Amino acid sequence: MDPNLEMAEVQRRVYEAQGPAILFEKVKGSPFPAVSNLFGTLERSRFMFRDTLRTVQKIMELKANPPAALKKPFSYLELPFAGLKALPMKKSGGPVLFGKTQLSQLPQIKSWPDDGGPFVTLPQVLTEDPDAPGPMKTNVGMYRIQMGGNEYVPDQEVGLHYQIHRGIGVHHSKAVAKGEPLRVTISVGGPPSYTFGAVMPLPEGLSELMFAGMLGGRRFRWLRHQGHFISADADFCIVGTIDPQATKPEGPFGDHLGYYSLAHPFPFMKVDAVYHRKDAIWPFTVVGRPPQEDTSFGALIHEITAPVVPSEIPGLHEMHAVDEAGVHPLLLAIGSERYVPYGERRPMELLTIANAVLGFGQASLAKYLIISAKEDNPALNLHAVEPFLRHVLERVEWQNDLHFQTRTTIDTLDYSGTGFNQGSKVVIAAAGAKKRELSAELPSDMSLPNGFSHPRVVFPGVVAIQGPKFEAEGQAGWEMDGLAQSLKNHGNWEGIPLVVVVDDAEFVAQKLKNFLWVTFTRSNPSHDIYGVSSFIQHKHWGCFGPLLIDARIKPHHAPPLIEDPAITRRVDALAAKGGPLEGII
Repeated sequence: MDPNLEMAEVQRRVYEAQGPAILFEKVKGSPFPAVSNLFGTLERSRFMFRDTLRTVQKIMELKANPPAALKKPFSYLELPFAGLKALPMKKSGGPVLFGKTQLSQLPQIKSWPDDGGPFVTLPQVLTEDPDAPGPMKTNVGMYRIQMGGNEYVPDQEVGLHYQIHRGIGVHHSKAVAKGEPLRVTISVGGPPSYTFGAVMPLPEGLSELMFAGMLGGRRFRWLRHQGHFISADADFCIVGTIDPQATKPEGPFGDHLGYYSLAHPFPFMKVDAVYHRKDAIWPFTVVGRPPQEDTSFGALIHEITAPVVPSEIPGLHEMHAVDEAGVHPLLLAIGSERYVPYGERRPMELLTIANAVLGFGQASLAKYLIISAKEDNPALNLHAVEPFLRHVLERVEWQNDLHFQTRTTIDTLDYSGTGFNQGSKVVIAAAGAKKRELSAELPSDMSLPNGFSHPRVVFPGVVAIQGPKFEAEGQAGWEMDGLAQSLKNHGNWEGIPLVVVVDDAEFVAQKLKNFLWVTFTRSNPSHDIYGVSSFIQHKHWGCFGPLLIDARIKPHHAPPLIEDPAITRRVDALAAKGGPLEGII
C-alpha cells in the first residue's frame, strides 16, 4: 500500500463505514507495517480498556467529590491498588531499544494532497521540566510532527506544531529562560493507554504518565538512554533536542476543522536517534472534517471526565465541544440560573459560569459558547445538538443575550479570525420561559435582495440563504445590511430567530452536521454577526429581529480538504469483488 494518500483514504473510508482496525502489512518504502482505526468506534475503545475503565472513572468521581469515599467506602476499595499502578517505573532497558532506524524508513504517511509532507499523526511527545526533570513532571501531549518536506534536513529534523495552551510550551519557556536546548522524545505505539493518555485533559496534579499506568493496568515503564527520557514499551521512539529560539515553516496540514492549516514558523527538533522494538508496528490516524477517528477519543474523554467538570466550575453541569463544528468553534454548556429565583428569569449566573468556562483550559479557545439554564429543562442533553439549539432559540433575546469578546485568542487552526491565533468570541446565554414558537416554514411574503437566493429551512427556527460570493469586508457589510433591511420589510420572521448566509444553502440544509460545520468554522463573531433592527447602546450590541451570521467563505480562509480523485478510484478498486476491502467500505 502506498503511504502517499492511499493509506489515509483507506482509513477515512473504513472509519466512515464503522469498520475494523486495519493492518497494512506491506507499506511502500518502509520495512515496518502500519495500523489504523484502532480507536475507530467508541465500543472498540471501551473494549481495549475494559479491565480498568470503571476504576479510572471512579478516580475522577472521587476527585470531583472527595466525601464520597466516606459515604460509600466499599465502592472505592480498589483505588489504592490503582494508585500503585499509576507510579512510573524506571528500568535499565526496554523493548524499544531493540533496533535503530532512520526517519526515512518509517511509514511516510501523507493524508491530504496539499499536505507539506508526511506526518506522525498519533505521537506521544514527552518533555521533562527543565527545572525538575523526571517522570512526575514530564508532559505528554499529542502535537503533530512533520517528518519531511519544507526546509527540514532529511533524516535529521522534524517539525513540532504545538498550539497555545499546551503543556510543552511551559517547558519550552523554561528552556528559553535557561538558554539551553529542550530534550524531546516522540514515542509512537506501545500500549493503547499511552496514546490515549497523550490526548487526555487531566486535572491539575495528575500526570499523563500516571494516567497511562492506571488506564493500562500496568505502571508506565521508562528509562534514560544517552540523556534522553524514553518510553520503554513504545514501538518507536524518535529522540532529539529543540533549539528554543529556532523555527522553520511547518505545514500545510489537513486538520480537524476540515481545512488545511497553512505553513507557519514552529519549533523543530534535531534528531539524535530513532529506536524501535522488534516487530514494531506504526499506528496512525487521519484527521479532517469531523467525524474522524479522533471523535472516539473525544467521546471516551467525555465519559471519563464528565464528573470532574462541574466540580471545577460551580454551577456548571455539563459542557460539550461539538465535533461536527470542528470542536473549538462551538461549545455548548448547561448551567444553573439561581441568582434571582423570583420574578422574570434572565441570564445572570449563566454569565458568571460562561466567564469561568472561557478561562478554563482549552475551553478558553471556544469561539461560540452557547449556554442554557438547566432549570428550564432538566432533561436537556448537550449531545442532542439540534434539540438543545432549538431550546435556546425558543428563549433567546438577541437584544440582551449576546456578549462579545473582541481581539482575543482563538484556536490556532481556525482561520476565520483576523490573524494567527486572533479572532473573537460570543457568548449566547438563554434562560427563562419560551418566548416564541419556532417555524419550520419560510415566510410566504418574503423578498430577498439581488444576489441572495435559495432560502432553505435547516431545522425549525433556522434558515440558510445563499448569498453572493464574498468579495471584501466593506462590500459584505453593505450586502448583509441590505439583507437585514429586506427581512425587516418583508415577511413574518418571528418564528425564525436565526438566518445563516452561506455559499450553498442546499448543502447546509441537507444535514445538521453540514450546518454546524459551515456556520461555525466560517464565521468570526465580531465581523460576521449582523441583525435585523440592530443597535449599539452603551457599547452593547444587539438586535430586535433575527440574528444573521455571514458564513460564506472569505478570501483569508484556509482551503477546505478535497480528496484526490485518482486515489479515490484506486481505493474503490480495493473494495471491488475479491478485493481486500470487499464488504468493509
